[in-house]
Amino acid sequence: MGGRKFELEIPHDEKMEKREKKHKKKSRLEETPIGEVEKVSKMEKKEKKKKEKKRSIEESELSPSTASGSEEKKKRKTEEHKEKDEEVLDETKTVTVSGNNTSDSKYAPLTSFSQANLPEKVLQCCQNFTKPSPIQSHAWPFLLNGRDFIGIAATGSGKTIAFGVPALMHILNKKESKKAVPRCLVLSPTRELAQQISDVLSEAGSACGVKSVCLYGGTSKGPQISALRSGVDIVIGTPGRMKDMIEMGECILKDVSFVVLDEADRMLDLGFEPEVRAILSQTCSVRQMVMFSATWPLAVHQLAQEFMDPNPVKVAVGSEDLSANHDVMQIVEVLDERSRDERLFALLEKYHQSRRNRVLVFVLYKKEASRVELMLQRKGWKAVSIHGDKAQHARTEALSLFKEGTSPLLIATDVAARGLDIPDVEVVINYSFPLTTEDYVHRIGRTGRAGKKGVAHTFFTQANKGLSGELVNVLREAGQVVPASLTKFGTHVKKKESKLYGAHFKEITADAPKSTKITFADSDED
Repeated sequence: MGGRKFELEIPHDEKMEKREKKHKKKSRLEETPIGEVEKVSKMEKKEKKKKEKKRSIEESELSPSTASGSEEKKKRKTEEHKEKDEEVLDETKTVTVSGNNTSDSKYAPLTSFSQANLPEKVLQCCQNFTKPSPIQSHAWPFLLNGRDFIGIAATGSGKTIAFGVPALMHILNKKESKKAVPRCLVLSPTRELAQQISDVLSEAGSACGVKSVCLYGGTSKGPQISALRSGVDIVIGTPGRMKDMIEMGECILKDVSFVVLDEADRMLDLGFEPEVRAILSQTCSVRQMVMFSATWPLAVHQLAQEFMDPNPVKVAVGSEDLSANHDVMQIVEVLDERSRDERLFALLEKYHQSRRNRVLVFVLYKKEASRVELMLQRKGWKAVSIHGDKAQHARTEALSLFKEGTSPLLIATDVAARGLDIPDVEVVINYSFPLTTEDYVHRIGRTGRAGKKGVAHTFFTQANKGLSGELVNVLREAGQVVPASLTKFGTHVKKKESKLYGAHFKEITADAPKSTKITFADSDED
């Protein structure tokens, strides 16, 4: 039985059990906002089917025949893999590929990892997956053939392995001596995402002798400098600390010929464009560029024009239009800003009653994160927070406590909205609405991951009315309830704006022509 243990429960009196179920169902329906009862009931039916299926499997495993139990487990694993594979095939239908010479047979998407014909030691990091994810399936053929690449895919789609495996092959093909020098650079907008990428690449590289280091601020430079001096193949880091290390002469990137910008739009949105340009100018003039971005605004396009081939390959998984995860039930509540605290307490009593399930509360500002954390701690909740004013060791510790479940209530700014892989977050509460609807979609994407269902409860105030039209569109696209109080603010969608670049910001295609410089002849007039 593979060491698994099961305990048989003593059945309750049937009448008593029915009464309890009826009472619980009634309580849930009373707490559910008007207009969502039907949606909740559907979710309950799905959960009931899942429980019945799980119960039948457990009963078969508890049967006297061990052999039949093993067969049942194998059958269940096969079914799970089949379901995952079907999901992958469904997702590939929404993949769009653009760029020069993309129809060549050598760029055909992979249907299995073995099809890539890579060394076994390189593919060890993929052994827990049955098939490549859509972004991996389409990215590997282009990246392994040296093409510049733009990837647009949701968080949790396997992006790190999508660029990580080709990076390992690039390094192994270029390695000339035992002394490691940086040949691959990965830039990330936040410390947490940089560390997460580093964990994946360190583990993947250990099997084939590829070393990496993660450079980020908020912590001592000493250990990072020591790692660089001892020799590394991959440098992962945030723009600020990376630039500091370059200026100190500790991080030399002249041999870097494989560059990855992860969450490129977010990096530029945070104002890191000067640092990114300065860092890229230190790398090898002949290099392979890879960009992953959730959106494709003008600033990112201009960066691609400057540092990429004229017509890079662009692969978008899913719709490029703004859409939310359909596995998340979105509840939007319009209220007065002053009533948010009391409403937050009420929602925590509802969603976090066990005080063991993970709940993520998003705020907008760093000081707001500290205030809400302290407020909840005074009320007896086990809460921690992560935001930009915290030292990195404190942020890492808070995130670790949240993941472990020691402090299952996390208050965070948008540093946790993108990229981070936090398992089993059941509920997201948007205490403050973000500055953009894109950030809203990323925030609520922290729940409803890996095929699980999730809930996102959002506070929307008068101050956010300019985003009401975009939010209504996101809710409608996902088949969610649109409260009448939200539509009162209007459903008009304003011209797209960027936090950094303002109203001139716009989405453009990857193969848009380069801008041309117009030179006027000298005038003969005095």
